[in-house]
Amino acid sequence: MKLLAFDASTETLTVALTRPVDGIWQVWEYCAAGGAQASASLIVNIFALLRRAGIQLQELDAIAFGQGPGSFTGLRCACSVAQGLGFGARVPLLPVDTLLAVAEEARYLYGEGATEFSVLALLDARMDEVYAASFGFQSGRWMCLQEQRLVAPQDLPAAPLLAGNAFTVYGDRLHCSPGARRLEALPTATAMLRLAPALLAGGSAVSPERAWPLYIRDKVAKTTLERAAQAL
Repeated sequence: MKLLAFDASTETLTVALTRPVDGIWQVWEYCAAGGAQASASLIVNIFALLRRAGIQLQELDAIAFGQGPGSFTGLRCACSVAQGLGFGARVPLLPVDTLLAVAEEARYLYGEGATEFSVLALLDARMDEVYAASFGFQSGRWMCLQEQRLVAPQDLPAAPLLAGNAFTVYGDRLHCSPGARRLEALPTATAMLRLAPALLAGGSAVSPERAWPLYIRDKVAKTTLERAAQAL
């Protein structure tokens, strides 16, 4: 299976492509600054990876992208690029939950081959909040234990294992069980490549016109009155 994946939901932009070469799976990767800068580098580096891998866009079986939650600008950038590529090459799209990608990256980096793995995945939502969801890995498959939500860091449920990018920002305000582990992890494109086969088998691929970002939050900034009330 030939797959392209990219994510721009955080301050780090990642792109990855996989295809078999002489019967062995190869992966090509790109990583750079994300956020507002993603739109300037995403497309050019997608095509650079395609050239490095020796494959044409229309040969892909699917294009996976970070659907959200995450940075509004980054999500819109990733979704619009995915839609354009999907329409142009007639390739199905695979929207991937960025919190699930955080969970998968944590399992891959820190799980040490564990057959069971449970984690509370977190992403910094700014405005003094985090995006959170709980996942469990068992028998080679991920299950969502608690859906995505937007919450103040101090209101998170206690959990023995947390993963994400919110620890430096919120520190001890994140509620942890005694002895809990905090794992730094991002929703990388390579994590999305690992998730893609099961998601595709489960029927998660969509046509480009049905691919949309997942925002969760419905606004990007606090009003003057909200900021003043928070300062009291």
